[in-house]
Amino acid sequence: MESLPKTQQPHKRYWRFSKQDFFPEPSFHNLGSYKNALSQTPNRLKNRLFARSSDSSELVELKKESENEMKLCLTWWDLIWLGFGSVVGSGIFSITGQETRNDAGPAIVLSYAISGLSALLSVFCYTEFSVDIPVAGGSFSFLRIELGDFVAFIAAANILLEAMVGAAGLGRSWSSYFASIIKNNPDFLRIKIDSFVEGFNLLDPIAVVVLALANGVAMTGTKMTSTLNWVSSIISAGVIVFIIIVGFVNGKTSNLVPFFPFGAGGVFRAAAVVYWSYTGFDMVANMAEETKRPSRDIPLGLLGSMSMITVVYCLMALALTMMVKYTQVDVNAAYSVAFEGIGMYWAKYLVGICALKGMTTSMLVGSLGQSRYTTQIARAHMIPPWFALVHPKTGTPIYATLLTTITSCILALFTSLDVLSSVFSFSTLSIFMLMAVALLVRRYYVTDVTLKHDLGKFLLCLFIVFGSSIGATVLWSTDVKGWVGYAVTGVLWLLGTSGMALLPKQRIPKVWGVPLVPWVPSLSIGMNIFLIGSLGKAAFYRFFICSAVMLIYYVLVGVHATYDIAHPDKQKSVNEEEKESSDQVL
Repeated sequence: MESLPKTQQPHKRYWRFSKQDFFPEPSFHNLGSYKNALSQTPNRLKNRLFARSSDSSELVELKKESENEMKLCLTWWDLIWLGFGSVVGSGIFSITGQETRNDAGPAIVLSYAISGLSALLSVFCYTEFSVDIPVAGGSFSFLRIELGDFVAFIAAANILLEAMVGAAGLGRSWSSYFASIIKNNPDFLRIKIDSFVEGFNLLDPIAVVVLALANGVAMTGTKMTSTLNWVSSIISAGVIVFIIIVGFVNGKTSNLVPFFPFGAGGVFRAAAVVYWSYTGFDMVANMAEETKRPSRDIPLGLLGSMSMITVVYCLMALALTMMVKYTQVDVNAAYSVAFEGIGMYWAKYLVGICALKGMTTSMLVGSLGQSRYTTQIARAHMIPPWFALVHPKTGTPIYATLLTTITSCILALFTSLDVLSSVFSFSTLSIFMLMAVALLVRRYYVTDVTLKHDLGKFLLCLFIVFGSSIGATVLWSTDVKGWVGYAVTGVLWLLGTSGMALLPKQRIPKVWGVPLVPWVPSLSIGMNIFLIGSLGKAAFYRFFICSAVMLIYYVLVGVHATYDIAHPDKQKSVNEEEKESSDQVL
């Protein structure tokens, strides 16, 4: 366990902006200290690469950095609807038509079921961690405990980037939908600047205003935001039920034939794309620190909302393909055009309003989750600890919320939706895969307890699970014919998981645990790797480029700040030596 200095000073006023608040670590005391720190980068990087946090550090010590507590105000009911509000956005309305027409046909319902199962497996992993360690950091904290500082930073940096880009994309989508309702032109409310580069030349003030309002509400208080979310989500759920019923009543089973026009390959290609309709639930896991009874509320909230969403998505996809032949599904406005086809022209506005509501609640919940994520990262000093401060009256991290708000507003103002979506890479699937690995590590490896030969066996089994999953993905991506390769990789996966199941577990969940370990997390690893492999080369390039940029920041700043916090006594002696040498010079 790493010791952290007690920095809790409640008497300080909240609104302050000194250098000490941003860079209190000894390495940044002056230029000489920073040069000395840079000279030690290789040793410090090695130290942080293998450093792991602990449950008590994340639960107790890091919270002191915020100076004030977040308010315990959420129940399972709030979490269910926060999950619904964060996940059910524009994705189901915009992506379904595209993938039905181009990749899956009527089998789009299976694509949603496959993606829903993969998301549910990840939810299981998140739930166990959130019950045991109810802190604001979500996957950042969980990965930091089990896989170490370095992996946690790379994961956190990618999720923060994706959260900000995703929020900006939601803002631009909201503006497009709103403009389309007023006039059949998504760029109707945007300002074109001819001198700007293509892709950045359509300024979107509406997106900025919507994002600012959503984040402003999130700053005022968690409970009020949650109440607004579940009231509006219940209304949205009613509209969705209406869409499903009308679709089934006016649908024809003959439209479902052929069910697999693009084969199994099309189903899985579509599954990789529609998976983004399920993203957002990880933001709800970040609300664990504000949950009244985590052991009861988190399993009910997370698993309940994701199960409900999976059923809703499958029914909506089925209703669409029953109403319209897949070859006639509109790629851009599938549900609106489908309702027009059966004479319900007014339903276009109903679908548009429902989509707008979904995007608004996604922004609300996303703002809550992103700021909590940022707060825990700042508590660990991977970014300036100023962003970790919690306001004494609202009980919310206002500085962290402002960081994500300002960044996403700038992106939304200048950047077009297609550019934003190109940056929106496979980071989330990678995080979900790492979460499954972290759960296995938590169950099978405890420092100074697990025997070396048991650790060796565990790592070998994990390597086999990864290797077989990657092998099956490569076979599928390269369109290799025949069943032999898949049979071999399948048997290897079974052997790796079975071998792990025979090993002694080193830790039992305190309250609630994922069932069928190691089978559930091992299957989650396989499915996430498979979906990552379906995304194409461009996603890999974007992920590694973004990770490289974040690594530069980590080497120049993050590694030194976290090293100082982990070794306060050592840094104190170094500073004293520097002071003595300075006095001698004088």
